[in-house]
Amino acid sequence: MTRTVEDLLRRKGSDVLTVDENATVYEAIEIMEARRVGSIIVTSAGATVGIFTERDYLRRIVLQGRTSRTTLTSEAMTSNLITVEPNSSIPDCMALMTAHRIRHLPVTREGQLVGILSIGDIVKALLVETQAKAQHLESLISGSYPG
Repeated sequence: MTRTVEDLLRRKGSDVLTVDENATVYEAIEIMEARRVGSIIVTSAGATVGIFTERDYLRRIVLQGRTSRTTLTSEAMTSNLITVEPNSSIPDCMALMTAHRIRHLPVTREGQLVGILSIGDIVKALLVETQAKAQHLESLISGSYPG
């Protein structure tokens, strides 16, 4: 059962896409599309400085009439990152994502990036847990529970 972010990352993996802050938005989008993801972490000299998402593209490129081939990711990224630690609970992550209206949640340990979760990862983990609880209750009710 997936109880913490660490449990989820163990199953999902901790691969995180990154792009340098001096890369263009177009370059970031190329990487995102190749991996079929909706976000990429922006770094500066290896340190995390922000996140660039599909939503950022719409708000800071399309709606502002900018071009992705000349705008740097540092100009279009979200820099005030909401993060969680590996020992955070999955329901706490869902609450945080809902409260801040975000779809991607970087995971850090002692300030270092160790993974990223999407809203889809969280929903899937909660669904699996809910199904397991339902099966457990069904076993108790039907009398087929071992023990």
